[in-house]
Amino acid sequence: MTLAVTPVFRIFDEAKAKEFYVDFLGFQVDWEHRYEDHFPLYMQVSSPECVLHLTEHHGDACPGAAVRVQVEDIELLHQTLTGKSYKYARPGLEKTPWGTREVCVTDPFGNRIHFFQPHPFP
Repeated sequence: MTLAVTPVFRIFDEAKAKEFYVDFLGFQVDWEHRYEDHFPLYMQVSSPECVLHLTEHHGDACPGAAVRVQVEDIELLHQTLTGKSYKYARPGLEKTPWGTREVCVTDPFGNRIHFFQPHPFP
């Protein structure tokens, strides 16, 4: 049996969310849903490493959540993100005491994504 986890992050501004997740992180928008025009947005974004749901609906999630996403090449991800010169984030590359290398980013709503590559490193 294969299991998949899809974290849900609370967002408050569609344009800021797309600027961060699509323009900065390189995710793609898979789909968007609203019950009616001018209602809160619920959408799915994805990258090769993960799928996230982003919601403007009150009660779906609390801002300030955190997820960990394993990636194949943490140095390439770090170089890609720092090369974009996103004015709201300059993520570092950290070697942790628990044996991973990590790039941590925080979205405009306080949600955190910890991208990591486990040991051994290339």
